[in-house]
Amino acid sequence: MKMRSRGAILLLMILAACAGRNTTAILSPTPNLYTFETGEAYPAAGVPAQFRTTTTEILFMTDRNPVTDEFGAVVRYGERRNDSMAFGASWVEYGGLGSWNELIARTQATGQAGLTRLEPVGLTELARLPRTPLPYQSNGGRLQTTSEANAVYATRSATIRREVAARMQATGVDRVLLYIHGFNNEFDDGVGTLASIWHFAGRRSLPVLFSWPAGNDGPLAYFRDIESGEFSVFHLKEFMRILADVPEVKRIDIVAHSRGSAVMTDALRELMLESRGGGRDPRRILKTGILVLAAADLDVGVTRQRLVAERFADGFDQINIYTNPQDGALRLSRLIGNVTRLGGVDPDKLSERELNDLKGTGNVNIVMVESGSVQLGHAYFRENPAVLSDIVLALRTRAMPGTRFRPLDPIAGNIWGLHQNYPAEVLPEMLDRPLVDR
Repeated sequence: MKMRSRGAILLLMILAACAGRNTTAILSPTPNLYTFETGEAYPAAGVPAQFRTTTTEILFMTDRNPVTDEFGAVVRYGERRNDSMAFGASWVEYGGLGSWNELIARTQATGQAGLTRLEPVGLTELARLPRTPLPYQSNGGRLQTTSEANAVYATRSATIRREVAARMQATGVDRVLLYIHGFNNEFDDGVGTLASIWHFAGRRSLPVLFSWPAGNDGPLAYFRDIESGEFSVFHLKEFMRILADVPEVKRIDIVAHSRGSAVMTDALRELMLESRGGGRDPRRILKTGILVLAAADLDVGVTRQRLVAERFADGFDQINIYTNPQDGALRLSRLIGNVTRLGGVDPDKLSERELNDLKGTGNVNIVMVESGSVQLGHAYFRENPAVLSDIVLALRTRAMPGTRFRPLDPIAGNIWGLHQNYPAEVLPEMLDRPLVDR
């Protein structure tokens, strides 16, 4: 028994190491999409003037506990939970670059020439929602939030909506790119990852981070992070409602990584059930567009029930699930829970019924990432130029796999292969018709 306990603790420590921290200090490697001789594919001309800078503003919502300096100013957010959510802006500088043109040159450079540091240069809270649960009272045997508490919540929610609306009006964008990080990530990790994805996707959306209190220490950090994620589900639901209630927001595209996939899908599932219970269309109410699940730390069986039986997939334009059976962190996660994780599933081992269920949805795609000669870590969605290329193509073109603008290799049904030089062989064809947002 002692040996098994020691083995479990060792696995947890290794899992924590696999997830890593501070991995986003460098701009993601240039996607294959942009590394060719003519260097004309990055849509720089389509970037709104306000976004053509080497310092990026990333909006955020977090229920992490704030860390303040001696003057009481918030300087960062830690791994502890907070019952109130803070909405604010964090600024990231693409370090060492003198101009927007230099950043574009780096964006289309190959190898080490394209790398640049991402430096956090400040943050500020723009609004803080009241602590939850809100004060309540019993009325005829039913618990009801007090009118005073509702008024405060409504006022502060309205502030958040105004801040989002103002930025969308100023830039002319009508989509939000929402990112949620995985386990053992610090606040700045999430900011840096979103800064990379949003930049390479063409800066045609408003970048927003939801950061939950991950990054706990110790051999049981994985379980502590799981519980922190469950704690954040309610807060994420509230934030999704606020975002969807902004008239300027037409679509919300979502990228979720690792354990963040569980937090996000749990929140979305409950919102969808709530919408359907009220006789409303979830996609229209929530404004959900593309959902990317990268290296998702989700139970395969539970996910299949939700996608099909609970019609979760109906709430999105498309769902792209990136998998790699060699993902070390998810293999360890499977050993701990004794259940295959979605991001580590091997499509060859899916049953005919499971394949038919996926095919029947029409908009759920499993993208099998081929390792080849390139070592893939748990963060391959932001570190692998081929995978990042497909995420960028999906966000920019809204195209489904197997089409001209997302030429993935068909495997079976809704399962696609992504090789390491993707999509190099069709780049000249893409230049015949510049990629535009549709």
